[in-house]
Amino acid sequence: MSCATATPATPPARRLPLAGVLRLGRPSEIWFKPALSVVAAIAPPALTLSALGRLDLVMYAMAGSLCALYAHDRPYAARAGVLGRVVLGMLGGLAVALVAASLTGSAVVLVTVGALLAAAQKMLCDATRVGPPGNVVLTFVSSASLFAPQTLAQVPGHLALAAATGAWAWLVCMAPALVRPHGPERRATAAALKAAALYADTEGAGEGSHARARTAGYAAVQAAWQSLLSTSAPSRTRRALERLVVRAEVALAAPTEADAGRLRAWAGSLRGTGPVPEAGLPDADAGELLGVAAARPLRSRLGPLTPLAVRTALGCALAGYASLALGIGRPYWALVTAASLYQANVALTWSRAVQRVVGNVVGVLVFLAVVPLAHLGPAALVLCCLAFSFGTEVLISRNYWLGSVCVTPMALLITEFAGHQEAGTLMTERVVDTVVGALVGFVAAVAVTNRRAGDRVERALAAADRAREHAARLLAEPAPGTAALQSARRGLAVALADLRATADAAAGEWWQRALPQERVVLAEQSGHRTLAATARRQGLLPDRGPATETEDARP
Repeated sequence: MSCATATPATPPARRLPLAGVLRLGRPSEIWFKPALSVVAAIAPPALTLSALGRLDLVMYAMAGSLCALYAHDRPYAARAGVLGRVVLGMLGGLAVALVAASLTGSAVVLVTVGALLAAAQKMLCDATRVGPPGNVVLTFVSSASLFAPQTLAQVPGHLALAAATGAWAWLVCMAPALVRPHGPERRATAAALKAAALYADTEGAGEGSHARARTAGYAAVQAAWQSLLSTSAPSRTRRALERLVVRAEVALAAPTEADAGRLRAWAGSLRGTGPVPEAGLPDADAGELLGVAAARPLRSRLGPLTPLAVRTALGCALAGYASLALGIGRPYWALVTAASLYQANVALTWSRAVQRVVGNVVGVLVFLAVVPLAHLGPAALVLCCLAFSFGTEVLISRNYWLGSVCVTPMALLITEFAGHQEAGTLMTERVVDTVVGALVGFVAAVAVTNRRAGDRVERALAAADRAREHAARLLAEPAPGTAALQSARRGLAVALADLRATADAAAGEWWQRALPQERVVLAEQSGHRTLAATARRQGLLPDRGPATETEDARP
């Protein structure tokens, strides 16, 4: 076991971050995929309804079309199922909202239903790792529908329209499989190789940047394995990609001995549809541990998310009630603002609140500039919404606030499908609801504590220690077997990645005992030494001798 170092009796003071909250990052490498897909999914039904003079139905059509934002990082075999479940989830939330809207006109009841739906959507999206955009789009659809005038007789037709556009969105997202059937797996493998190369380049740099690069590298490798394991029967392409992911794993285990240039060259060769380069390794024995982790019962994944669900339900309900108390006509804006805030911990939730407020305020000014153009006619209104939906996906991966600059005018324009609104009133209500939703939502995040975060760190520490000890025992055997070493190495890598993610999430929580940071660092250091020794024993690294190998495996 790793040596325990004394930790302070009281947790250190936690500060809410401001520096870097609005800093722009690099755009997603596949930003154009959701951007083009959502435009292709929205345009035909929306323009058709506009030509038929039924702009009032465009909102229901967009409910299904927005499903085209999901699952662009999934292999096509897995994407088909994920998108199908997203469409069903959207229809379920929409059905509850429409039925509730048709049965009652009580705004308090409708806000309560919206808050409960938001909490359920948050839990299910986080537990199934559906995202981005996660629960926010589903909550927007259901919450807006709660306040749309509705009768029970209209509900089936509106649901049928949403189902039809959801099916169209499914086809749009699956269409690229005809041209590049292994595209998502190739991109995931390339990302793992580039992350490993970046980690090798940071060797000798500051400890902070080195640790961040290592964490990003292991996350990218784990994502690549999950992508490969979610495909169907093994193929020649998949086996070649597995060998490249093993190369990335080995580079992370021993960065000083990695060839960063070669890793980047392999990553570059995965673009397009050319042959996958050979990595000079035997077939990768796809680790069972990742598959088991991905297939854990849903109930076991929901448990740790309970504090987030409570925060979402309470924050959304209180935000909606506060909006009603202020006399705002669209309390779902405050509700959706609160729902969009909740991240893995309070610190990240604070950052999202700042980004949301800044982005929405700027977005309101953008709306003021484009509203004369949108009022030129129904087609102009639809085209403006299409432009903002495209712009959202172009910008949001750089920073959430920048994407919100496009989301806000699009949401304001959607309200005009039912008829022209007074621009000044719309803008005022949007800003007030945004501020109310952000403030009340963040207060709820602080009030609902997550004291289990420290317990999860302890469990992750124990799991990492067990995985390291198992690998060390195998290294001590004269002939442990290739498959056993492969499984032990991958299991240890997964345990270390989970430990870092759990520790980072817990570090951003308030009102909890001090975290065992020293023990986490020691466990990571000893675990990575054992990873290097295991890779060396497998013949994936040059042998430095028995004495050095034993030293590498020691805590």
